[in-house]
Amino acid sequence: MNEEALADALTHLPLGEIRYFDAIGSTNDEALIWANAGAPDLSLIVADEQTRGRGRMKRAWFTPPQAALAFSLILRPTIAEQPHLSKLVGLAALSIVQALEAFGISAQVKWPNDILIHQRKAAGILTELIWSGEQAVCAVIGVGLNVTKQAVPSADALTLPAVSLEDALGRIIPREELIRNILTAFIELRPQLSADALIHQWNKMLAYRGERVSVEVGAGQTLTGSLDGLLPDGSLCLCGDNGKRIIVHFGDVRLRPFADILER
Repeated sequence: MNEEALADALTHLPLGEIRYFDAIGSTNDEALIWANAGAPDLSLIVADEQTRGRGRMKRAWFTPPQAALAFSLILRPTIAEQPHLSKLVGLAALSIVQALEAFGISAQVKWPNDILIHQRKAAGILTELIWSGEQAVCAVIGVGLNVTKQAVPSADALTLPAVSLEDALGRIIPREELIRNILTAFIELRPQLSADALIHQWNKMLAYRGERVSVEVGAGQTLTGSLDGLLPDGSLCLCGDNGKRIIVHFGDVRLRPFADILER
């Protein structure tokens, strides 16, 4: 992928401005700077390589050259979208899942922000907001997707087993086709951000539903229970061992299948 191929692939989408980098520290960092400087809605930053890519909870994100898809999308939320920004991560996740389906790849969403293929992590999403007082004036949605085998970090650098699209499909998908499909799905799904249909679709794609899971919620606290599904705002609902409902909100959380805990 290069700047010309990217521009050709995205020419028919109603995007804002597009910036492409052969190498960059972090697409989200660059997007936050650009957003503060007035980037229009649906502006896009794409990088072939990230040297300081990052995920949630300050974890490093591995993005070697010519191996992964790394981009950040800038949104200017409308008044109608403002109350529903907690669901942006679900909107992005569903866009990725739908895009992969077009290539014959079945994927699931590991709450809150990972994409799994055969129970292995293929992509991560990082959403960040820019605030003016109590109102979010801008959102940045970062996506990192393992395209080739070279994009998968070494096992000692992982907290969850990882996989690439090449591993899953047996061939390499052109990255410009991937990003076009993801952004097309995102733009089509965006009007559903305030609708129940988005949560319904997210629930259908949710990994570990009905299974016992463990959720680390910070300060050394761990919750366990059966994963019931999502609440209307995208928060996670568990059925605790005592039968009571447990609500897990977004934040510094980490979800794992309970079987993984037993193996440690």
